[in-house]
Amino acid sequence: MTAADTRQVYVEGISFWAPRLPGWEIAAAVLAGNAEPPAVTLRRPSPAILPSAERRRAPDSVALAIEVAARACGAAALDPRGLPSVFATTHGDPVITDYLCETLVKTPLHTSPTKFHNSVHNAAAGYWCIASGCHAPYTTVSVFGYSYAAGLLETIMQVGSDGGSALYVAYDIESCGPLAPFAVSRGLLGVGLVIASNRSARTVARLSWSFRSGGSEGLTQAKPANASLLEGNAMAPCLPLFEALARGAGPVTLALGPRMLLDIVVQDARTLPP
Repeated sequence: MTAADTRQVYVEGISFWAPRLPGWEIAAAVLAGNAEPPAVTLRRPSPAILPSAERRRAPDSVALAIEVAARACGAAALDPRGLPSVFATTHGDPVITDYLCETLVKTPLHTSPTKFHNSVHNAAAGYWCIASGCHAPYTTVSVFGYSYAAGLLETIMQVGSDGGSALYVAYDIESCGPLAPFAVSRGLLGVGLVIASNRSARTVARLSWSFRSGGSEGLTQAKPANASLLEGNAMAPCLPLFEALARGAGPVTLALGPRMLLDIVVQDARTLPP
């Protein structure tokens, strides 16, 4: 990565949720190798931003995405109502997909309208905009195993083009049914970042980035501490970046596709020159 090819964006807020790591402060200590994961396993998050009735009805995918979205905005101390967003997921909601497929085969007239409207790819983003009162644009991304890096690049390009800040949320839940062997994912994992084009008093890290041609087949990186807790989830490709954020520094390479790579260097804001 040369200086001429490198650009910078800034992280203003970070969030993380997994059943054994239900929050960024907990996850950061574990990913950096400074603590053991809690013994308690939570089933799913309970996002306070949703009204109680909606919170109960929301599928796991929506609850997870909204929880990390709200926590990232809270960490950045930004009002979500004016914040553009990007949502990325590898498989969407496999539980609802499995339900719809089975119901359409066996008893199509019994299809639940609620389940059907939750099956669309932008369901989580739609819930987020309604719950937060956000009228800013949102984008939803899915590129199978490359979804995390593709969504991150989309967010980086948006803030670079438009200025200001944007929210990036990425999540995946447990696969089930006949599709599970092909759409592999275990457990729940959701992560969020608020990314800005310029440094501010809220900045917690700088991301220096560039992309290049290169095969992703041989891409290997050291696994974060206790990665076995999370590596079965389809969104696990995000983990090297979040380990670097937890440690405050480090180079990271994410696969954008079979022949394209995204190189990132993380630097803690406290180490940046004035």
